[in-house]
Amino acid sequence: MAEHSPSEAVAPPPAELEVWVCHSPAPGEVQEHCLQLPAPATVADALQAAGLAWQEGQACGIWGRVCDAATLLHSGDRVELYRPLTVDPKVARRERFAQQGARRSGLFAKRRANSKAGY
Repeated sequence: MAEHSPSEAVAPPPAELEVWVCHSPAPGEVQEHCLQLPAPATVADALQAAGLAWQEGQACGIWGRVCDAATLLHSGDRVELYRPLTVDPKVARRERFAQQGARRSGLFAKRRANSKAGY
């Protein structure tokens, strides 16, 4: 491991952060805002600078990982504001399966006539 001599200066953190704020106001529509924020900045600062109204309890994240609004940002982060789910994914899958029927979907839907299930 190389050691730094006292004459070598360590680069200071950047004075400004470049972050992207993304949200989807409607299904199939995504809006992105590229922002320059003073360091240190939080997720809440980025959402406010983008003009988005964040409410307590609304989910937000950085690069697809849910985080708190007080999380500090790094340059190059992608802040995402999530819409609440309108339908539980498990319920939607059950309803789709019930409409399709057991014989027309799944891994073994195209099996040979008179063959055993699963082969």
